[in-house]
Amino acid sequence: MTVPGLPEARGELSAGLLAALAGEARPLPALAAVAGADPWGGDLQLTLYALYELHYRGFAGVPDAREWDPELIGLRVAAEERFLAALRAALPPGRDVDDALGELLVEPAAVGGGSAGSGGAAGSDGSGGSDGDETVGVGQFLAREGELWQLREYAALRSLYHLKEADPHAWVIPRLRGRAKAAMVAIEFDEFGAGRADRAHARLFAELMTDLGLDPTYGRYLDAAPAEALATVNLMSLLGLRRALRGALVGHFAAVEVTSSPGSRRLAEAMRRTGAGPAAEHFYDEHVEADAVHEQVVRREVIGGLLADEPGLAADVVFGIEATGLLEDALGRALLPPWRAGRPALRRPLPTPVGVRRD
Repeated sequence: MTVPGLPEARGELSAGLLAALAGEARPLPALAAVAGADPWGGDLQLTLYALYELHYRGFAGVPDAREWDPELIGLRVAAEERFLAALRAALPPGRDVDDALGELLVEPAAVGGGSAGSGGAAGSDGSGGSDGDETVGVGQFLAREGELWQLREYAALRSLYHLKEADPHAWVIPRLRGRAKAAMVAIEFDEFGAGRADRAHARLFAELMTDLGLDPTYGRYLDAAPAEALATVNLMSLLGLRRALRGALVGHFAAVEVTSSPGSRRLAEAMRRTGAGPAAEHFYDEHVEADAVHEQVVRREVIGGLLADEPGLAADVVFGIEATGLLEDALGRALLPPWRAGRPALRRPLPTPVGVRRD
């Protein structure tokens, strides 16, 4: 199994954490510094991402025991609370589940409406529009006019989730029961390849990356991803690790599955139009078909079953849906302006490998 190396720091918080993980004899950042950090900024988001990664594959040279180091857990909780408070403050209260789900089904996705699949969805396309076309999100842009180099950038940043696709959502399974648990397991079974390792969605995405001339090594593009991309993945990990937020994780999962099929259709079109390759096309074609079915199951059985058992979690389900959309819109706003200007949107431009053209 490939274990990534530690990333490069993006500020005081992440520098202190990464030094501690590397074994340097220096104190962790003070919790007061976390309280004053920009909740949307790269420093706090990388700090959270690195702390969460200890619960996935970890980092090369970092002992497995650090996963539950009390000081690291304390730092993680403080950073989570900062992020959560910002999310809650940015979202309007009082929406109901039906209204929140209904917005996800509106096409085309407009700014502030419909997550287009979240950072975790196969069809994630980010709904944030800008520069005069307020209805065009990332998926629409890529389908209509995106160039191969932009698809490569998009795949590189989405690899932070897709190479561990479905893992964060699996944390909710032991926290559900009855209809909700049975339906969730059925969907996750498909995500993990229905018993076939070669059909697991993480494997299919690695093959997509190879078609695009990208390195499919787990964690390879962490340093290139902007803070907005880290936030979309961090949300899943945060909700997955907190049992109290199980309803919000179900809401996030709903946003992923409900929007994935149309979002994947757009991205499949983009892959075909640019000649990205058969594996690149197959990944999104697979999700068009599978997630059209998943959408119905997640709405009727996962959400319906959860709220039949625990009706008090309705507000949390809405929070999960809307937080997903908020972060996807922010990611769209980070990507589209530079792309429309013909500039890279990643923190580090990707090299163009031999055999892959840059349209």
